[in-house]
Amino acid sequence: MNSLVVGVRRQWVVAVLALLLVGLLVAPVSAKENRPQRLLTFAPEYPGVVVGPEDEISMDLILHNKGKEDETVFLWVESKPDDWKVRIKTYRFDITGVHVPGGQDKMLTFKASHEKKVKPGEYIFRIGARSADRHFKFIRQIRVKVTAAKKSAESKGIVLTTSYPVLRGPSDAKFEFSIEVESRLEDDAIFDLFAKGPDGWELNFKPAYESKFISSLRLKARQSSSVALEVKPAPGAKAGQYPITVNVSSGPAKAKAELTVVLTGTYKLDVGTVDGLLSLTARRGRQANLSFFVKNTGSAPNNNIEFLSFKPENWKVEFKPEKIDTLAPGELKQVEVFITPYEDALVGDYAVDLRVEGEKVSKPLSLRVTVKASAAWGWIGIAIIVLVVLGLTTLFRKFGRR
Repeated sequence: MNSLVVGVRRQWVVAVLALLLVGLLVAPVSAKENRPQRLLTFAPEYPGVVVGPEDEISMDLILHNKGKEDETVFLWVESKPDDWKVRIKTYRFDITGVHVPGGQDKMLTFKASHEKKVKPGEYIFRIGARSADRHFKFIRQIRVKVTAAKKSAESKGIVLTTSYPVLRGPSDAKFEFSIEVESRLEDDAIFDLFAKGPDGWELNFKPAYESKFISSLRLKARQSSSVALEVKPAPGAKAGQYPITVNVSSGPAKAKAELTVVLTGTYKLDVGTVDGLLSLTARRGRQANLSFFVKNTGSAPNNNIEFLSFKPENWKVEFKPEKIDTLAPGELKQVEVFITPYEDALVGDYAVDLRVEGEKVSKPLSLRVTVKASAAWGWIGIAIIVLVVLGLTTLFRKFGRR
């Protein structure tokens, strides 16, 4: 009876697992089958934005093809304010159409800039999109509010733009900012490049995708170009935020950009013994200990430091303390490791590998443990030898007289 119940239970378990497996295999297919034959949506990423009189507008236009069929979509500018230049583009081309496979999305870029000085106010742009057979047609609106100009001599004739004004990383890394320099001047000009950062830091400008360093840039009238600012922190720079100021000028025209490097510090550990010895002697079944140090040689605090061991079978390895909660830069702490060989371990040398696991860094430590027999066996051996000697002496005396 019991065997019958066990057999039934096994059959139920196999059936449930089979159903789960079928569900996993069918789920993606079902999700695809649940999509309609054709479904297309279109929308700007930000239907309303607020910009300054000198700003260029740039945002994504999002096409979702939620249907099964591939779609060819044509796009156009339905209407725009006077004296504004509008483009729909990819990373390389201005475009009027795009192919969107079924179940996928396409991201295009809407760019708008004013050809003359624009007054504060609200400006409406209307962007159209339709499928090739006109089954889907959209007219989407982008509302742009232009604010009054701020009176400042820091941005005159030049516009500096960077997509990532704050970069974050370890203290021993190199950082590279991409900066677009746009000339609003009516004549060709040479623009001087200058960057100021913390003492001891290396700051160098480079052309985009090139390795040579530059200190100036030639631009044609109302043209723009991208440059890279390579930043190398000073050796031993501590964790924290560091401001960097970029100035670009050409005669009276000048502009300034504020950048920031956030250093998380470097994560380094040093592990070893004071005398450099990485060996100890132990007896079977008895505990032996060794002291080693853990030092934070990086510039960032190291938290939640743990200890791991890789030991022979049936051996015991314990640490005191079991872990270090935090270790400040330059701080050193001592750790005791207690090793207990197996009671039936053979006499000889064994390897015990330790690993110190810190935050984003780890350090190995290999020990050689020499296992010796218990001291009691030594005394037993001596006693046996003494007894043998006494026995032989007695025999010689007894039989020697005869």
